Amino acid sequence: MQLTLGPVLFNWQPSLWRDFYFRIADEAPVDCVAIGEVVCSKRWPFFADLVPEVIERLSRGGKKVLLSSLALVTLDRERRVMGELASRPDIMVEANDISCIAGLGDRPHAIGPFVNVYNEATAAYFAGGGADRICLPPELPLSSVAVIAAAVPDVAVEILAFGRVPLSISARCYHARLRGLSKDNCRFVCDQDPDGLVVDTLDGEHFLAINGVQTLSYACVGLIGELDRLTASGVASCRLSPQSCDMVAVARAFRDVLDGRLDAAEGKASLNAIFRDAPLINGFLNGQPGAEWVQPHARRRRALGAADREPGLPSE
Repeated sequence: MQLTLGPVLFNWQPSLWRDFYFRIADEAPVDCVAIGEVVCSKRWPFFADLVPEVIERLSRGGKKVLLSSLALVTLDRERRVMGELASRPDIMVEANDISCIAGLGDRPHAIGPFVNVYNEATAAYFAGGGADRICLPPELPLSSVAVIAAAVPDVAVEILAFGRVPLSISARCYHARLRGLSKDNCRFVCDQDPDGLVVDTLDGEHFLAINGVQTLSYACVGLIGELDRLTASGVASCRLSPQSCDMVAVARAFRDVLDGRLDAAEGKASLNAIFRDAPLINGFLNGQPGAEWVQPHARRRRALGAADREPGLPSE
């Protein structure tokens, strides 16, 4: 099992963004790092000049580097940038939008989690077009993940294992609208919320997080206790999505569980201590509402109950 660090989804200051990846290059036990602007093309110019030195530093640190594309293309300018990205021969591209895939031809590339790969036929189609890595959408249950992974044995199948879950992306910017600004004159107010702006229900319960044009979960997926099941299901890599916490420590916790230095409970306790801003969840993977945390004993109880019931009989 490998570890992949996904691209920063939030609007971090350029110097912070660069230094974050420099530390990842030198200290984090991850095998692959995806960089680039996925959410909002207006952010890209702030750190575009830093990308070559970040790629060089990560490569020198022994990391495989992916350059991630936008997840939603709405402007001619964005379409041109996508075309330039797809034509780069010097680095593997991670496509998060179909318009990027069209420009890649049959060159080896990766498919990001914003492309809807929900079944084995879709995965096989992309594999036949040159994809050798596919990060599946985070809402899939493990049963579907296993079927897809079995259908593309030569593709590295990846799943989001840490970070706020990306749920949707829009052409409108909620961050700007909330502050009475237009999207074209947003003043980049999303930089005030380096982990996203938490949204509450009318009852005051934390519900979602807003990141410019993107909506994410409030809670943080944490599959550190699921690594054995993921491996057995054919998952080749776990993706860690950057939050404004010690991501080197997050990567070390996952690596320690994978290598047997920590058990699953100790790994979960480590994640809770590292990222205190939101609870951990694993509902999607277990076929439950995504915001739930499913304990291992609860999984066993449900499985036994299903096995004991006669076909066609409802559960209690």
